Amino acid sequence: MTRNRDNLLLGGVDLTQELVDLWAELPGVMFAVKDAQGRYVEVNEAFVRRSSASSRAHVLGRSARELFLPALAERYEAQDLEVMSTGKPLRGELEVIRAAGGAPAWYLTTKLPVFRQEGGRREPVGVVTVSTELAALGSSDQIGSALTKVVGLVRAALAAPAPELPSVAELALAAGTSVSTLDRNMRKVFGLTPRAYVLQQRIDRAMALLAETDLPISEVATRTGFYDQPSLTRQLVRLTGETPGGFRRRARTAQA
Repeated sequence: MTRNRDNLLLGGVDLTQELVDLWAELPGVMFAVKDAQGRYVEVNEAFVRRSSASSRAHVLGRSARELFLPALAERYEAQDLEVMSTGKPLRGELEVIRAAGGAPAWYLTTKLPVFRQEGGRREPVGVVTVSTELAALGSSDQIGSALTKVVGLVRAALAAPAPELPSVAELALAAGTSVSTLDRNMRKVFGLTPRAYVLQQRIDRAMALLAETDLPISEVATRTGFYDQPSLTRQLVRLTGETPGGFRRRARTAQA
């Protein structure tokens, strides 16, 4: 796959292959590189073991639909298309990965877009993916299932024009746990408290609306559960160092 930057050099030595080989040594971590057509061009052994393929050679050149359950593969491909079309990374996505005939397992997935610069425009050429099994984080499938309900509740709330954000108690109820257990599980999987996770999702949603729509900033604030525009501005500046207007201008410039 064409890269959008030079290979990593150390003392004149190209470390690209060493970095790829390093992923093969990480248990419970799936690594993959896909081209713009959704074909795998690099994977590690953890990926091979989770897929329906018998070897790395049987993975390369194939798509998710040829390696995983159809409904799940469709979800993975939709993620890839969104990452490439928007240029926004997907971070901390809690999902099940399962091949036909294989056992399901919960993973925390991050996907980054890769672009090739051509003249004054960027062309998406693929996606780099890392998925860490919850078991490797010391978590269970039961925790993964419970936290999926929490994630769904938060996202459903933020999909409303004027969201009523769930309280920590409501999140715990959705997960079927106590507040203290939810806090412990959220910290273990996401590295965030429940409140911090909700705030992160609100900020992510606000940045998406700023970059992808022409909504007034005051309405972006309302749609992401902030009391008013200054409240959104304070949080965005604190977490990203940018005002909403500054973020919007930079995002529009990057997309041009």
